Amino acid sequence: MSTDFRFAVNVLPKPGILDPQGRAVEGSLGHLGIDGVSAVRVGRRVELTVTASGEAEARATAERLAGELLSNPLIEAFRVELLGATSSTTSAASTGASRA
Repeated sequence: MSTDFRFAVNVLPKPGILDPQGRAVEGSLGHLGIDGVSAVRVGRRVELTVTASGEAEARATAERLAGELLSNPLIEAFRVELLGATSSTTSAASTGASRA
């Protein structure tokens, strides 16, 4: 029996790397009358489901995707967050079928 593990991968520019989107947001705060906000960093969040026999195997897959495909390791850092797990009875016939 397999389990579906839901992960979120959060990707942000590494500290010290120029973040033009973050600077643009920060520069717009005054025009909106918002004070007290600083050090804005803009990144992205990718949510995905991994089907595996256990959490460690699923996390390893999510970590590999994050490090090799979803982020640029030279300028970005990522964090993988487990959102939840549900039991699944995945069969060979359903492999490749998309889930919503």
